[in-house]
Amino acid sequence: MSEGSSAGWDSRSEEKDPGQDVHAWYKRGMELLGNGSPAAAAQLLERACAAEPASRSVREALARAQFDAGQYATAADNFRVIVEASPSDDYAHFGLGLSLARTGNHEAAAEYLALAAAMRPDAPHYTDALRQVRATLAARKPEGNRE
Repeated sequence: MSEGSSAGWDSRSEEKDPGQDVHAWYKRGMELLGNGSPAAAAQLLERACAAEPASRSVREALARAQFDAGQYATAADNFRVIVEASPSDDYAHFGLGLSLARTGNHEAAAEYLALAAAMRPDAPHYTDALRQVRATLAARKPEGNRE
């Protein structure tokens, strides 16, 4: 390409609002998640989260996509970031609890699920998940230690 040529270069790209890309990645990621493609959604949402790490909605969507893609430890990490930034976010506690349960850390899962259920006692999926984790913990106790 010659020095004076502008082929392949669009001056508008420098003026483009970076937030537009984040919004487009988020929107497309949510579409993919809704259409049953969580791994593809996670890839787009990772980009959006890297560009806007403080956005709770982007991070929550990323964590959900990672969970649905079977990336439970990574999902737990992202839900934990939300819980630490917003301790009253019941959904983040729920997501963290479910993610921890899927990684096999049922004791920690029970704590987060109990918090979520306490914050939203009207959410049956929270109490059902807590009941299941507690049942798993009880079943794993040695015979003499069951209460």
